[in-house]
Amino acid sequence: MAASGGGRRDPLAPSGIPCAFSPRGQHYFSLAGPDGHLRVWETASSRLHQDFVPSAHLSATCTCLAWAPPRSLAKDGPQRKKRKSEAVGTSDQVDLLAVGTAVGSILLYSTVKGELQSKLVSGGHDNKVNCIQWHQDNDCLYSCSDDKHIVEWNTQTCRVKCKWKGDISSVSALCISPDGKMLLSAGRTIKLWDLETKEVYRHFTGHATAVSSLMFTTIRPPNESQPFDGITGLYFLSGAVHDRLLNVWQVRSENKEKNAVMSFTVTDEPVYIDLTLSENKEEPVKLAVVCRDGQVHLFEHVLNGYCKKPLTSNCTIQIATSGKDKESTPTPIPILAAAFCSDKQSLLLVYGSHLQPAIERVSLNSREPHMCLIRDVNCWTPKIGIAVTKVRTPMMNSEAKVLGPGIPGHHAAIKPTLETEKTESKRRLKEKEQVSIEERLGAMDIDTTKEKRKGDLKADSYPVLLVQGLESNDCYMLNKVLQTRKDTLIRNTVLRIPVYAVIPLLNELTKRLQGHPNSAVLMVPWLKSVLTIHASYLSTLPDLVPQLGMLYQLMESRVKTLRKLSRLHGKLILLITQVAASEKTQGVPPPEQTAKLVYEEESSEEESDDEVMADKNSDENWEEDEEERESEKDEEEEEDDDDQQEIDQDTENEMT
Repeated sequence: MAASGGGRRDPLAPSGIPCAFSPRGQHYFSLAGPDGHLRVWETASSRLHQDFVPSAHLSATCTCLAWAPPRSLAKDGPQRKKRKSEAVGTSDQVDLLAVGTAVGSILLYSTVKGELQSKLVSGGHDNKVNCIQWHQDNDCLYSCSDDKHIVEWNTQTCRVKCKWKGDISSVSALCISPDGKMLLSAGRTIKLWDLETKEVYRHFTGHATAVSSLMFTTIRPPNESQPFDGITGLYFLSGAVHDRLLNVWQVRSENKEKNAVMSFTVTDEPVYIDLTLSENKEEPVKLAVVCRDGQVHLFEHVLNGYCKKPLTSNCTIQIATSGKDKESTPTPIPILAAAFCSDKQSLLLVYGSHLQPAIERVSLNSREPHMCLIRDVNCWTPKIGIAVTKVRTPMMNSEAKVLGPGIPGHHAAIKPTLETEKTESKRRLKEKEQVSIEERLGAMDIDTTKEKRKGDLKADSYPVLLVQGLESNDCYMLNKVLQTRKDTLIRNTVLRIPVYAVIPLLNELTKRLQGHPNSAVLMVPWLKSVLTIHASYLSTLPDLVPQLGMLYQLMESRVKTLRKLSRLHGKLILLITQVAASEKTQGVPPPEQTAKLVYEEESSEEESDDEVMADKNSDENWEEDEEERESEKDEEEEEDDDDQQEIDQDTENEMT
């Protein structure tokens, strides 16, 4: 059974090169290179079958591929091989290959005719096509785009049958159910649509980044005792950009959002996925995942419900050179795509360069967890000799003036003759003899200092380097600028960049925020400066929401995790303070308590004697005090009388 009903395609076209195997035995392998060429290779002999260049290949690069299903190869069935030589005079859809472009158009290319059969443009998409899916009916085609819409096409009339909004952001992937009545779409969330009513049947959420791959893994539910409505109980696989987990979902009958029932983990971001469909509950699903690091991971698992831990691969396949001759160490050869053969016991591997890949069939009978295939380097490197023989040098007149690139009027470099080379070398030797050693050393010191200064970056050069790095996608140049930690330098750089570089800078920061945590810490100050300084420009963009959708999802997922961590942090701090307080109280000795007053209780007889003695003493003391007071009073009266007599005597003397 084929992995996808609409022909094998590249489910992660933004991550890898758009490529696809043909159905019915994978006799052909199609690949759209970065140069705009659509090449079709024969898998049996690795021979180039066709090389097609669209008329607008420079302005409309290929973004996705999809072969027509086997039922659309020929309407007359057994007559296809007899009519293959007469395909030029027929109008039937034979070996059709749908090609999505970056400008929103869809091309239908016939590999038998070797020409473009039709072009789907009018009323369709006005932005990049992300995914194409053929329906089991050979006249119907579904496509999704960055313009948030899903389009249903009639390939016979090249017209739009139906068009509806699939999500609030771009729709990145599609997949049709085995019975052809439901459609899966991936945007901000995964939605299951009823193709007859164009209404949402179920919602699925779980990926932090944009979903880029959707595939059904079963054609019958595991529990066959219950009546089957065509969709309930089926499993499907989903993968996301910059995500190393592939989630498996089960379509439930309840109208609730459910989490993934299981997941597969790989070593790097997936770039190509292929699987074999499970037809009953005992048959396991076989999955082949090609990662960005060039390895293939193979999984084999029976879908029987919920699985808590992520499943690891049963086998890993890697291809490398022998390391002999001129090379001292083996060099890994990247694997571009992989597909299961019809017997499900062998695998087709496409590896090497996209200009001239090698296609090989590998048996999967080995039980080893890791397979390293040693291949000759000549089998995958481009044949440069053949390309050189096709280059022709134009005949030119000797009086013609040749202009090179750069400043107008600049002459191209003329190859010197042997005589001029000899005279030039003699002149250089004479100049070296005239210069002293001291001058040479001084010149060397100056040169070294100049070279050292070249490596240093000035603050004024940061905006220029940042814009050049964004335009050329130079990782080294971008790392030089974005790894700075100075807030003032970051702010000045963001202030001086042109307006057209703001959105590419935000996309680059979003991509780096999804990487290592240390890299994310460095990107946060840049993101803060861009959003605060260029807020007025960003608010004027009509399509700002879909462009910053991934950033919003990333921030939302990080904030959700932060809330849980902050709650856990508060609980841990509370526990730690309580434990520390209890330990502190246990370690402190009890305080010393000394009595300020001690009262000793004696017998009642002694108390009575003491009280009597105290009463007697108190009475005697009272009498003595009264006598003393009376004597003092008499003395004061006598002194007053003496004073009065003296005053009277003085008055009498004055009168006399």
